[in-house]
Amino acid sequence: MKILLLGAQGQLGQTFLSDGGLAARGDLVAGSREGTAAPGARGALADLSDSAALEALLHSERPDVIVNAAAYTAVDKAEGDEALATQVNGDAVGVLGRWAAAHGALVVHFSTDYVFAGDSPTPYAADDATDPQGAYGRSKLAGEIALRESGARHFLFRTAWVYSPVGHNFLKTMLRLGAERDELSVVADQHGTPTTAALIVAGTLAALDAYTAANDGALTGTYHLTASGETTWHGFADALFDDAVEAGVLARRPVVRAISTDQFPTPARRPAYSVLNNRSFVQAFGHALPDWREGLRDTIRALRAS
Repeated sequence: MKILLLGAQGQLGQTFLSDGGLAARGDLVAGSREGTAAPGARGALADLSDSAALEALLHSERPDVIVNAAAYTAVDKAEGDEALATQVNGDAVGVLGRWAAAHGALVVHFSTDYVFAGDSPTPYAADDATDPQGAYGRSKLAGEIALRESGARHFLFRTAWVYSPVGHNFLKTMLRLGAERDELSVVADQHGTPTTAALIVAGTLAALDAYTAANDGALTGTYHLTASGETTWHGFADALFDDAVEAGVLARRPVVRAISTDQFPTPARRPAYSVLNNRSFVQAFGHALPDWREGLRDTIRALRAS
């Protein structure tokens, strides 16, 4: 089995590579804009902003499984650059889907909580109505629609609040600022579920194994792949500073002051409530999705060991 991983240099892509699970399941090609090789994988140039080049890559490599970890993720920048965001997050996904449908390949694609309005009183189910409130969410929804309409067998995994020991993310920003300042202000009225890239990788591999064992498309479709539980950005910051100090990653704990969304304006509107119900994923694949605090502790331990 040949597997093409797109976005190999991103936060999620790097986690797929360091985990080693994809390489253990087939001949792995790591696609990125740099085209560099990685342990257990051959490198290839892959730019989702260039549909013709992307299609040429697919024809050249002819993968059995396409894992699309590439995305335009600059939420605020997308408000002024929606065309590029839609090309990468929407149009390119259609290219992947149509090629996969024509060649019997499977597409694994990752979407976001931003496809919802963000005002639900309860966690969003995978089949709830979508209503993105900004350019980034619209671009990601365009990708979902393009993939479904392509007719390709696919796993569409929505996730949220993703972080890891690598790349740019909320946890690493907080640790950097916490080392520099005595006091920080963090939004306390946006609710979601911090989810590690490692959890997403493990869940994806479980789904791929189930798909391979079943040898049909019965399990494919849309699922929510996040950690369990919920908190706010302020609650996440509080917990990560507690764990970081206890683990010796930070020498002291800064004061974390709670503020409202109105006190921290951004170009893109953030969802007030974007908790995703992950029950259907657990039931379909028999794969546990632990509470977000467990992933946080694992990430802090990884940072301490690095």
